[in-house]
Amino acid sequence: MSVYWLYVAVVAVAALLTWLATFPVRHLAIEAGLVVLPSERRVHTTPTPTSGGAAMFLAFLVAMAVASRLGGFRVIFERSSEPLGAVLGAAIIFFVGLLDDLREMSAPAKIAGQVLAAMVLYFLGVTLFQFKIPFAGFMVLSPGLTPLLGALWVVGIANAVNLIDGLDGLAAGIVAIGSGALCVYGLRLESLGVLPPDDIGPLIAALACGVCIGFLPHNFHPARIFMGDSGAQFLGLLMAASTMVIGGRTPDVSGETYFFFAPLFIPFFILGVPILDTAFAIVRRAAKRSGVATADKDHLHHRLLRLGHGHRRSVLILWAWTALLSGFILYPTFDPRGNAFIPFGVAGLGIALYTLFHPGVRQRHSEGPSQPSPPADLRPGAERGGTRQ
Repeated sequence: MSVYWLYVAVVAVAALLTWLATFPVRHLAIEAGLVVLPSERRVHTTPTPTSGGAAMFLAFLVAMAVASRLGGFRVIFERSSEPLGAVLGAAIIFFVGLLDDLREMSAPAKIAGQVLAAMVLYFLGVTLFQFKIPFAGFMVLSPGLTPLLGALWVVGIANAVNLIDGLDGLAAGIVAIGSGALCVYGLRLESLGVLPPDDIGPLIAALACGVCIGFLPHNFHPARIFMGDSGAQFLGLLMAASTMVIGGRTPDVSGETYFFFAPLFIPFFILGVPILDTAFAIVRRAAKRSGVATADKDHLHHRLLRLGHGHRRSVLILWAWTALLSGFILYPTFDPRGNAFIPFGVAGLGIALYTLFHPGVRQRHSEGPSQPSPPADLRPGAERGGTRQ
């Protein structure tokens, strides 16, 4: 059986299990009172259960167990603590998010839980070892620096996914596209002999893609269940772990044109939408002298809604941006000549993004006579002091 078909099978198993598990999870959430009521700051009009991340986590565990029984993945599971590290790290951050869904947690408490999950990843081997800075050189991390960078990476990616979870299906769709592209990228590096076949990164990315695909039928607008902090932080950890062990373990192969951007920078394209949204949020709130965790209504999805796009169209636009950015990464790995077009393509995307979201454009649009009032914040947790918007 081809290794690619093995990964397709894992994605299918994770998707099917998540889709099935979401039905009882939704019922239990309603019974337990984990329901988000309509309000002025949300767009849904009926009480909606949350904590759908429980279905994702359960499906992840079963799909990981299934993968461990497949002969093609034996090299990943034999004599390695990394699968256990991925499971334990995911469990910790999931329960931290679930606790926040059940009762409000402070931002420092959530970050402490994220750091704990990152340390479990590190001590069980799911970490980066080195990275390459374009035009600066190749850097091997010291033992003292590795856990710090790993913790920052997990906290950053987990909160980036959490911040983008503002419209039905938005976070699940973006992570599905991004993790799928990352899995293909890692498998391509393995086929080229750049990444060792026992690297667990592509498998984690495939599982993340599968659970998101399985959850989307329940979560796309109008959502019948929200993933909650438990789901958003769980997906963030999976993406952080997979990017670390793919981008942070690729050797120095500067002569290869498809490493124009350096492997560890790949997540900044594959997860460009949530990372860009997080960066904008930090700068925006710092300029206003408000707390970084203070909720506002200036995220990318809010701006699209103010431009007149509907709920579903806004989600599809941001999905398309993620797919386009992921394509810029994958294309040169299959055709190195494509590297020559990437700088111009990225510049074009940057100009288009600036034009679309420039404050002047939004202001002129809002002055139109038929402009509807801007929607309010959309997701449970937006009123909290944590990272959820």
